[in-house]
Amino acid sequence: MQATAYTYDPESRSGSVLLDDGTPVEFGAGAFDAGGLLLLRPGQRVRIETEGSGAALRITLVTLQTL
Repeated sequence: MQATAYTYDPESRSGSVLLDDGTPVEFGAGAFDAGGLLLLRPGQRVRIETEGSGAALRITLVTLQTL
């Protein structure tokens, strides 16, 4: 699934993304670390992997979108 980076805190390595429908979803350090990223800037397109749905939706991986 693709999303747009919305916020990122380099100290906690956590932040949030906006899904393509505008829904914000937060991610923790575990999801950020799983993607192998060093930095994330708001506005970057990212690829995410998730578990659950609805209110239980949880991001398990955040990485840069590549073609």
